[in-house]
Amino acid sequence: MIKFIVIHYTGMKSESSAIKRLCDENKNVSAHYFIKKNGQIINLVPDLYIAWHAGKSSWQKYKSINKNSIGIEIQNPGHENRYQNFKSKQLGSLKILLKILIRKYEINLKNILGHSDIAPERKKDPGEKFPWKNLANLKLAIWHSLKESSLKKIRKKRLNKDEEIIFIKNLNKIGYGIVKRLSFNSNKKFITKAFQRHFRQNLVNGIPDQECYLISKNLLKS
Repeated sequence: MIKFIVIHYTGMKSESSAIKRLCDENKNVSAHYFIKKNGQIINLVPDLYIAWHAGKSSWQKYKSINKNSIGIEIQNPGHENRYQNFKSKQLGSLKILLKILIRKYEINLKNILGHSDIAPERKKDPGEKFPWKNLANLKLAIWHSLKESSLKKIRKKRLNKDEEIIFIKNLNKIGYGIVKRLSFNSNKKFITKAFQRHFRQNLVNGIPDQECYLISKNLLKS
């Protein structure tokens, strides 16, 4: 059953190379949809087939998200290749596609995720330039209800140890998973960065602060 939509960037300089790789059965990587720089949408894998886009992943009680999700790849060179803003035509096409998929599969908006949300120790995409807030305004994702001006005042204000523990627990409740083979500090850094890339995009440093803490509490209330 499809419960999630996972958004990716290709992380490749060449659009043609990205498509070729996603269509190569020997690469063990695929996605249901590919959005080109000009906004064209290519359906690479039928929705009800499992695509290999999520890899080792988790969200809430779900493991190996591939079998419960639709993967959307957007052409963008990514962090390793001079990460760029997404094209307006790409985002226009994405919004149309999301509206269709959300309605068709009755997707909970809390389950519209980025690759870094479900695999924070491995992935950065779609990254801090992806317009999650804009999608949320169109009811195509979620966002917090706090004022940016108020949040900015508490940015970089450190948490005490108890607050830090509560913050990590909040992230677990939201859905971010802990990787058992990693230390607490490593897990904290990875899931905090993933959280920031999604919900606090102006500063992605892996350090929990009062702004992150307040956003996490707000998201759990919604």
